[in-house]
Amino acid sequence: MENNTKTKARAALAGVPVIVTIALLAGILLGSRMNLRPRNSTTARARDKVEELFKLIESQYVDEVNIDSLLEQTIPLMLGNLDPHTAYIPAEDLADVNSELDGSFSGIGISFQLMNDTITVLEVISGGPSEKVGLMPGDRIVEVNDTVVAGRKMASDDVVKMLRGPRDSKVRLEIRRAGSPELLSYEVTRGDIPVTSIDASYLIAPGVGYIKVNKFGRNTFTEFFTQMLMLKADGARDFILDLRGNGGGYLDVAVRMANEFLGAGDVIVETRGRDDEAAESVRADGSGTFRTGGLAVLLDEFSASASEIVAGAIQDNDRGIILGRRSFGKGLVQTQEDLSDGSAVRITTARYYTPSGRCIQKPFTKGRADNYALEIYDRYASGEVFSADSVKLDTSLLYHTRAGREVYGGGGIMPDIFVPADTANITAYYTRVSNAGLLHRFTFEFVDANRARLDAATTVDELLALLPSDGALLGDFVQFASRNGVPTRWYYVNISRPLLVNVLKALIARDVLGTAAFYEIDNTRDNVVARALTALAGKKNP
Repeated sequence: MENNTKTKARAALAGVPVIVTIALLAGILLGSRMNLRPRNSTTARARDKVEELFKLIESQYVDEVNIDSLLEQTIPLMLGNLDPHTAYIPAEDLADVNSELDGSFSGIGISFQLMNDTITVLEVISGGPSEKVGLMPGDRIVEVNDTVVAGRKMASDDVVKMLRGPRDSKVRLEIRRAGSPELLSYEVTRGDIPVTSIDASYLIAPGVGYIKVNKFGRNTFTEFFTQMLMLKADGARDFILDLRGNGGGYLDVAVRMANEFLGAGDVIVETRGRDDEAAESVRADGSGTFRTGGLAVLLDEFSASASEIVAGAIQDNDRGIILGRRSFGKGLVQTQEDLSDGSAVRITTARYYTPSGRCIQKPFTKGRADNYALEIYDRYASGEVFSADSVKLDTSLLYHTRAGREVYGGGGIMPDIFVPADTANITAYYTRVSNAGLLHRFTFEFVDANRARLDAATTVDELLALLPSDGALLGDFVQFASRNGVPTRWYYVNISRPLLVNVLKALIARDVLGTAAFYEIDNTRDNVVARALTALAGKKNP
């Protein structure tokens, strides 16, 4: 059996991105407020020195140098010596970066996955440009504007840049569709595509609503509030708010979400800037719709900034229970300042503090952003994600919730109930087929071959009734994996059987019914969700 810490870490990290991108999304203040300080003599000397250097390079360096290009390369290095979250955004990237939080972007309205170097349509957004011209899930994009894209090794970002574009602009696609002997041609007029913040929202148990929020964007609160009201109308009295993997977003959106759960006068968050007069304490106004009933908030090591503001406010006010693993630990707030050439800087302008007074920013060394990002991996290697005893809390930063419970600053929100990463059914076989992308490939091909029958399902229960038995589904997958280079090792397959079958069903559901259906199935084997249901059933809030 694979039971040592390093092996579990490698298995649990399968599929985790190497770069921790959430750092750039978290804790952004809405709007841009340029408030430059008076120029002092030190600043003047520094600017003069930079100008001298650029003139020297331009006039005397052995090769001709593009000064603009050199400046673009220099700015990120300079900002990197401030903190890991102050960031430069080049002009050509600004629109795409902002679109992730602004609530919409202009595109063709599909989600896709690169399979065998082919752009494969996973989902066609209802009412979007692609649906209007007849694109379907399962279509393979062969050409984009007369450029062959099938069979080429492309990064997902490159595909996005080809498909996105200005509103009302057109893009020509050549499509390969199962059952059609010839390529199909479509001209799609790009339009505004909504970026949803809610991955799933449904009654997970009688009287318990589950909602998963993936970001804190401009439209997040409206989406969240609407879904919560629908859950309440369906009979939900208690709620599970899943913020795992949520890297944050706009600070005011987090404040509005927390306000829905707290009583009048409860502190939500405090921000403190460079000057004492910049300190600001935000309190709940008492208008929240969900101030009563059980509440469980789920966190993991990728929950950052705005997610931590909500969790910290709930924990410090003893309003609900926090479950999962220690959060990322980002207590710095950025303000986006637009520069004259169309670029922008997200510069740290404040630290935020939870109601008990703790700043949960984890330690960092200036200029060492690489070490900062890899700190997440250190948690896996040290065993922290598998055992609460491995969590190293800074006992010198002790604070107390309103009810007097002990909480700590210095690096993330520590849950009230620690739930370790679940590695019970992870084996070398599961890790290998997962890392090779075979689970996704098999389910996509399965759905593609059975789409006419599966599309009749409108609910998860209806879909599950149409699938083969667990044994038949697993057997088909094992044969598929064997044909694609992963030998069958039944000892390990049987250990991983519950996990493999559940993941296969969840991925099939996603391809047929959408992302929410994935979570509805995946959550049936989620140990954090199970622990939250147990806590809510006993109303075991702090």
